[in-house]
Amino acid sequence: MSSNFETAVIHGGIYGDALTGAVNTPIYQTSTYEQQGLGENRGWEYSRTGNPTRTALEALIAELEGGRHGFAFGSGLAAITTVLSLFAKGDRILISSNVYGGTYRVLDKVFRHFGIEYQIADTTDPDAVEKVFTEDVKAVLIESPANPLLTITDIRKISEIAHEHDALSIVDNTFMTPYLQQPLKLGADIVVHSATKYLGGHSDLVAGLAVVNDDDLAERIGFLQNAEGGIPGPFDSFLLIRGIKTLAVRMDRHVGNAEKIAAFLSENKAVKNIYYPGLPAAQGYEINKAQARNGGAMMSFELYEEYDIRTFFKSLKLVALAESLGGVESLVCHPASMTHASIPFEVRQKVGITEGLIRLSPGIENAEDIIDDLQQAIEKSEARK
Repeated sequence: MSSNFETAVIHGGIYGDALTGAVNTPIYQTSTYEQQGLGENRGWEYSRTGNPTRTALEALIAELEGGRHGFAFGSGLAAITTVLSLFAKGDRILISSNVYGGTYRVLDKVFRHFGIEYQIADTTDPDAVEKVFTEDVKAVLIESPANPLLTITDIRKISEIAHEHDALSIVDNTFMTPYLQQPLKLGADIVVHSATKYLGGHSDLVAGLAVVNDDDLAERIGFLQNAEGGIPGPFDSFLLIRGIKTLAVRMDRHVGNAEKIAAFLSENKAVKNIYYPGLPAAQGYEINKAQARNGGAMMSFELYEEYDIRTFFKSLKLVALAESLGGVESLVCHPASMTHASIPFEVRQKVGITEGLIRLSPGIENAEDIIDDLQQAIEKSEARK
């Protein structure tokens, strides 16, 4: 297969159908498979354990991430939950100081009941991570760029620290996708995705993915995937393969729009702070430049106090106020009350997820149309004197 990503997204993994010559992997809409006799089958037994459409998806994401083993799940959180199930009572997981609220929630409200602890760390500072490493720390789970403040972590350095302490390095690569960043090549042990976002790309499915290189780790995750059963159905697997085929061209447009919008927001008198890794003044700009293709397409910003964000959200006409990100349509959200509402107020304040923070996922519409919509909403949100 070609080493060029743009070709691999279309022809990678298990391409087409050998039986009929169809260029698309068929949707094997079946729950079970007829067996020839006791202990005799054609490699398929039950679709929770394995399904040809899902297997094609798993082979594709493994190839795109530069890994050996891929796993598909019913959601990004199902992928995270399965990976966290690798750990046992008494283990501690270090997490970035700003991560997706669902990741925080499943650690705080679910895994803590099983005796698995977590600790928030400033993973942008390798020395700070080193200082909090104790014998019970078994993994570091990071996002880079992180959700929602787009902070950058040196994946290679943090992975090296984790390995020095016999711990795993886990990277949520949802914001960047393998087109822009490949954490396994930077030393990470496990890469996870909410494939609902850029990989699916059309806001029409919910799915998760994980990729590893290590055979033993793959065997453990594969066991958990089957035992816990949080898998996607054949149709969602098919839709995700289809979405991935246009990933490269979509991401180029997403990023191009994001760069124009970030420049607009940076120069706008109403904007107090902007968080976008593609801006030279951004935290971690040089690190991100070294480990990723570009700054990605996600950004967050804050308006000055005289601008009312409720009015801003209500005034948007093209950009939709909605959960999620990475779709072809532009989406905006209020992290404090939406994606990160499960994080306690005091924790949000400590890490910088303020009540005025706005997260923007630029779509692939005309950039000027997105900018015009943001501008008119900002103007309407200004307090009248």
